Amino acid sequence: MGVLQEKLKEVIISVLPIVGIVLLLTIVFAVAGKPLPPVLLLGFLLGALLIAAGLTLFLLGVDRGVSPLGEHIGVALSKSGRVWFIALVGLIAGFFVSVAEPDLQILAGQVSAVTSGAIGRFALLAVVSLGVAVMLVIGLFRIFYNIPLYQTLLLLYGLILLLSLFSPPEFLAISFDASGATTGALTVPFVLALALGIAHLKRDSKASEKDSFGLVGVTSTGAIISVLLMGLLSHIQGLNGSLPEAESGKGMEMVLRIAGDSLTAIFPLFIIFAVFQTAVFKFPKRERRRILLGLIYTWLGLILFLTGVNAGFMELGVELGKIIAQFDRQGWIVAVGFLLGFATILAEPAVYILTRQIETVTAGYIKRRVVLGALAIGVGAAVGLSMLRIIVPEIQLWHYLLPGFGLCILLSFITPKLFVGIAFDSGGVASGPMTATFILSFSQGVAESVPSADILRDSFGMIAMVAMTPIIALEILGVLFKIRSHHKGGVRTRETNKANGAG
Repeated sequence: MGVLQEKLKEVIISVLPIVGIVLLLTIVFAVAGKPLPPVLLLGFLLGALLIAAGLTLFLLGVDRGVSPLGEHIGVALSKSGRVWFIALVGLIAGFFVSVAEPDLQILAGQVSAVTSGAIGRFALLAVVSLGVAVMLVIGLFRIFYNIPLYQTLLLLYGLILLLSLFSPPEFLAISFDASGATTGALTVPFVLALALGIAHLKRDSKASEKDSFGLVGVTSTGAIISVLLMGLLSHIQGLNGSLPEAESGKGMEMVLRIAGDSLTAIFPLFIIFAVFQTAVFKFPKRERRRILLGLIYTWLGLILFLTGVNAGFMELGVELGKIIAQFDRQGWIVAVGFLLGFATILAEPAVYILTRQIETVTAGYIKRRVVLGALAIGVGAAVGLSMLRIIVPEIQLWHYLLPGFGLCILLSFITPKLFVGIAFDSGGVASGPMTATFILSFSQGVAESVPSADILRDSFGMIAMVAMTPIIALEILGVLFKIRSHHKGGVRTRETNKANGAG
């Protein structure tokens, strides 16, 4: 019961800031003579309750089922030492965990709806999940063979840059958004557990610490590469997006459909567990029961979460974006975007998990409040800049991403290596459920109401910005810690060694 209460507290902290901002904006709009429809507001509040309940169950299930399964698989892969076994298990596990990721399911549904099915939901899910699976295998090989993370990332982002020059522009925003969406509440714990399972068996403790981070960053590039390749090979040109009409007849039919889709997404994890239990590692009876219950909690949580999202949560986000775009002062759009980004990153449950892990790994040398402050400013700026891109047609997404990720790679050469892994992992963690649902819907509403904007090209790409700015923020923080340690007269404490991760 204590664990359940802790998860519920984390989720309430996650949802409350968005609810508070919405209620504040509701009052402002009412005073300005543009009140929100009461039905939409009630649907939003109901959706928020269902999301809170669903995320609580989902995170509890991940802790009890998905993460332990991932760590056991990681240990088994490392002990086997067989390249073909690592590749096969990594591909299967990576694909099905990505398919089950709630953030990716939501993004795929939104892309399909906005493009009127030109980019199908299941096609996008399959393509992205395959890319994630391939990069997961590459990331595991990197850890296993001690290949430096910054060299791997340099090669991968070089390939991304090359593909982005030839892929249709509509796919550029979707690809980077898919990268952020794949690193959500399900994928991140599983991938981190895999990394820990392999890295902890290394004899070199410093290498083990550094390799405990970075696998999420490598894995997320698979989504970008796969979607860009999809754009090149599909020959889809000149896509235009528009918001679909709101669904009618929501109720038990919608819940049953979501339950079926959720079971389809989660069921392969049961299969992986059964195969692993039969052929690789015999779990003790108590742990077997715990993992099975965890997977069931994950499924039930996913049902509640997706039902809450469809019950009015995203619909109100769109409406808020439409209304605020109608005000004469366009600076309001950027300001509200910054506020939403700042509040969301402070509220994401996975961010609290990562910052606690950072403080633990560095023995308290890197304080979680310092990391949270840097992330909040960075993500607030990311959403604000995304709103600016919507209202200023001359600004293209690549104007942000090209220099931004170029800076990420450049900083990786001078930042302490432990910080490089932490930074790229934090980029994935920052773009969590609140970003993939409410803030993306808000940006779609703004793009729909700004005459010069295109909803497909201009609203998508926001998750990419949210995933990029934490990398820069954490790498700069690493450089500052490195400078600080050098100013201490060359005396390197255990904590300083851990923070630098430089061996």
